[in-house]
Amino acid sequence: MGSRDAAFNRSAAHNYFLEDRFEAGVQLHGTEVKSIREGKANLKDSYGLMKDGECFLLNAHIGPFSHGNAMNHDATRTRKLLLHKEELRKLAVKANQKGFTLIPTRLYFKHGKVKCEIALAKGKQDWDKRETERRREDDKEARSAIARAQRR
Repeated sequence: MGSRDAAFNRSAAHNYFLEDRFEAGVQLHGTEVKSIREGKANLKDSYGLMKDGECFLLNAHIGPFSHGNAMNHDATRTRKLLLHKEELRKLAVKANQKGFTLIPTRLYFKHGKVKCEIALAKGKQDWDKRETERRREDDKEARSAIARAQRR
């Protein structure tokens, strides 16, 4: 009984500088957990929103359950994120600063419960993205040079 990733937001690290990360429970209805276990979750265009001292997950797509019926859930409904009061207070203060937003980075199972890792993020400019890509390529070349040298 460890943790297992169900969905991962690959574009989050590319489009944002990820500052602080928080683990939150997700309030789910009906067959949503079964759909997540089937791998039908997508966090690509989703984001978090603070409203009235609560945190919500918007635009997270959880596809309908394959063996469901007419009572299946709505795929992109707004879901409440379950956090401690102190974490909500910290998020509210930081998320209201100019340029910051809440981005879900991954959806995973921890001891049988669905958890969402939400990050406080600041948007990247195009030149930031190019710099990150350049640094990643340089690191990759350095690792391969070291591996070649060790093989000789």
